[in-house]
Amino acid sequence: MNYDVYINPLTTRYASKEMQKAFSDDKRFKLWRKLWIALAESEMELGLNVTQEQVDELKAYAEDIDYELAAKFEREVRHDVMAHVHAYGAYAKKAMPIIHLGATSCFVDCNAEAIMLADALDIILKKLVNVMDKLKKFALTYKDVPTLGFTHLQPAQLTTVGKRATLWLQDLEMDYENLCNAKSHIKLRGVKGTTGTQASFMELFDGNEEKVKELEKRVVAKLGYESVYGVTGQTYPRKLDYNILCVLSQIAQSAYKFSNDIRILQNMKEIEEPFEKKQIGSSAMAYKRNPMRSERIGALARYAISLPMNSAITASTQWFERTLDDSANRRIVNAQAFLTVDAILNIYMNVADNLVVYEKVIEKHIRAELPFMATENIIMACVKAGGNRQELHERIRVLSMEAGKNVKVNGGENNLIALIKQDEIFKPVWDELDEILDAKKFIGRAPSQTVEFIQNEIQPILERHANWLGESGEVRV
Repeated sequence: MNYDVYINPLTTRYASKEMQKAFSDDKRFKLWRKLWIALAESEMELGLNVTQEQVDELKAYAEDIDYELAAKFEREVRHDVMAHVHAYGAYAKKAMPIIHLGATSCFVDCNAEAIMLADALDIILKKLVNVMDKLKKFALTYKDVPTLGFTHLQPAQLTTVGKRATLWLQDLEMDYENLCNAKSHIKLRGVKGTTGTQASFMELFDGNEEKVKELEKRVVAKLGYESVYGVTGQTYPRKLDYNILCVLSQIAQSAYKFSNDIRILQNMKEIEEPFEKKQIGSSAMAYKRNPMRSERIGALARYAISLPMNSAITASTQWFERTLDDSANRRIVNAQAFLTVDAILNIYMNVADNLVVYEKVIEKHIRAELPFMATENIIMACVKAGGNRQELHERIRVLSMEAGKNVKVNGGENNLIALIKQDEIFKPVWDELDEILDAKKFIGRAPSQTVEFIQNEIQPILERHANWLGESGEVRV
């Protein structure tokens, strides 16, 4: 590694090799050559002066890219596409005269970029469903374990550990649907010429519109696609980038929410992210077990969430048929958005697969709050035994204030139940208090909701992608 220049940490520390390859120069320029081959072959099939020998030569050198030569040409001509045309032609000498025939730079650039975005979405989709699978298993394992619910970050009615995990799952389910929708709407730019009018191809085919249309159909089919934009300027609509980055942002939002919940739960000592045997939590405080993975999810998510605004500005400032102030920007933002979310999902998989639940601590926290939540149940049980509801309400209110004072002022335990057991008005239910205070009586349909949600909404998704499951997330540093 070169230590005296800036190196992007997304590539050295966070993102997977798979995603790095998805946006590599090698993939991009090999796609360019695949597009040039498809164009030449289709032009030959439709009667232009392109020979089979030239097409075969293009195919022979499709994978053999002289990057040093291409860089040399680009320094001379200041044009990346033409540099690669010349580098290709330097080897495919007989085909050199027909490379890029009738095309504009965005024929290779935009079509290749759309394919790269689609392929990268598949990588994201695979990791997303693996996170969902791990959360599904966690939710089902802990579907019956009561825990304090929180609203406004204040203790509220009980839920279960598993039911809470379904909230994380539901966020990802929405992201899954949006991702699939975005993927299904990716189209190639097609074969449109300089300003999208196909004028150059009309000239090549002597005004034969049917052949021009057939040319586009054949080229995109050779790339494995059917759909193209019906109209374009010089580029594909830059709103495509924005739509895709919005999906990536939504995945980052979901992961951020999960990571924040885990960080709070780890503070409460109820749930911890994995902590390795030799991992150091703090350089100063040796006892610490910091939620490093969850914090890293948050750090990366914050960046990913911010990126759609960048693409929104690009889409809104494309003058007429196109302007080039998008180029340098898009080289950075598209790839980095994918690398960032790839890194987020790697960590999310790792955390979701190795969460540690401390049920005794959860029970302790429930015991500290449940007496207050159970007051209405105690009142109702006393009324059934012949008590006066209004008198009971007033008495339990007074005792609750006294217990609250013991907790907040004296720093003691919640002694409401002990006070109730000393008050004769509640004597009819003294023997029933343990049953009344059974935490599982306060979780409603949480276990059933968990099972039903997973069966009805999550399991069909996982079955659809069963061949992708079983992946684990690597935390590289």
